[in-house]
Amino acid sequence: MIQFPPGFRFGMATSAYQIEGAADVGGKGPSIWDTFTARPGTVRHGEDGRTAIDHYHRYAEDVGHIAEAGVQDYRFSISWTRALADPDFYDRLVDELLTAGVRPVPTLYHWDLPQELEDRGGWLNRDTAHRLADYASAVALRLGDRVRDWITMNEMNVHTLYGYALTDHAPARGLGLAALPAAHHQLLAHGLAVQVLRTHGAGAIGIANQHFPVSAAGDDPADQFAAEMFRNLTNWTFSDPILLGDYPDEMIRAGIGTSGAQLDRDLELIGARLDFYGVNFYEPTAVEAPREGKDYAGVLEVDIPEGLPFSPVPVKSDERTDFGWAIVPGALTEILVALRDRYPALPPVIVTENGASFHDAPPGPDGRVHDPRRIAYLDAHLRAVKAAIDAGVRVDGFYVWSAFDNFEWAAGYDERFGLVHVDQETLSRTRKDSWYWYRDLISGCGATD
Repeated sequence: MIQFPPGFRFGMATSAYQIEGAADVGGKGPSIWDTFTARPGTVRHGEDGRTAIDHYHRYAEDVGHIAEAGVQDYRFSISWTRALADPDFYDRLVDELLTAGVRPVPTLYHWDLPQELEDRGGWLNRDTAHRLADYASAVALRLGDRVRDWITMNEMNVHTLYGYALTDHAPARGLGLAALPAAHHQLLAHGLAVQVLRTHGAGAIGIANQHFPVSAAGDDPADQFAAEMFRNLTNWTFSDPILLGDYPDEMIRAGIGTSGAQLDRDLELIGARLDFYGVNFYEPTAVEAPREGKDYAGVLEVDIPEGLPFSPVPVKSDERTDFGWAIVPGALTEILVALRDRYPALPPVIVTENGASFHDAPPGPDGRVHDPRRIAYLDAHLRAVKAAIDAGVRVDGFYVWSAFDNFEWAAGYDERFGLVHVDQETLSRTRKDSWYWYRDLISGCGATD
């Protein structure tokens, strides 16, 4: 049994668009993901999240699955368009969690920008950051009497890369490096949200950034340069302004579209004190300088367009998930230690997402879903977290992605990350072996406050 320090918290994580469904219920307006999935050819099998796993109507049952596993925390996201039209749903969800003894940890923004804001420029428009602050204030007024812990933004690097630099996620802008203003405005939204949440008496505020080690494919100076640029763009662009007060290099600073006294004011907001720092981790990345005539299709789930000075190459790994992602648990230890070394004032870390997609078979004759590979994956990554703690990194918690099988963005429903199996025809829930394993692990670690 892995032993963690006193106070270490276990949790599960989800996001609104991936599980809620009820796309038109309660006056909810469309988000960029409703628009994106309605376009032919954007999502595997033409699927969408209009029903997802119908968590909106089944939330009480779902809270039971979460609470009975013994987790202390449940990280979920709030749909911006639903919260403004139908806030009662989140009242009910938070009350259900608290009654079940689970701490609600809502994320304000997990990629589902209201389409009306996208029509005004989306994250390329500075005003969107201020609209998020208004939304944060409305949500805090509604839930702040019961919600103590808040996460402002989720994986700004993924949202910027896949949705703004590329076309693989909503809103599919395909701007390449011209997407950098979207990165800055999301960071500004984070800073404004922290300010708003503090005003409303929030107890603890953090952010969930995806981080991963980046290596060069070889010793060629061009590959080393490509790796450094990719590392700066995908890792440090989204953490340096928060934890060091500036962008990692002049190219990025020049590309964000804000400068002078305005940038200084923005960075002061962005660098506001945090109570914890969320790290989402799945796999390391390797890149090289693009080779003329080389076909990179299929190396990642996205294609890097021409004109960007880096290209992905397969990460060496003995094992891969069924999504094709390399399984390298030691890379989680590596990135946690790297964050500690880079940021002298790093707040306590929570691993806010970690998990794996395996194409689990439906319940068998015994009524069980057997997923030994997921158990092995989670065990190895929790041991990697413990190794980081032993190396001096303060890690206060670990959240499995995900509580339930769900809509995996452009990959549709084929990719199953959940501890609970969801039949997409009947929407019936079945706890997987990994759910029972996680419950027993948490129980063996003892209760935490």
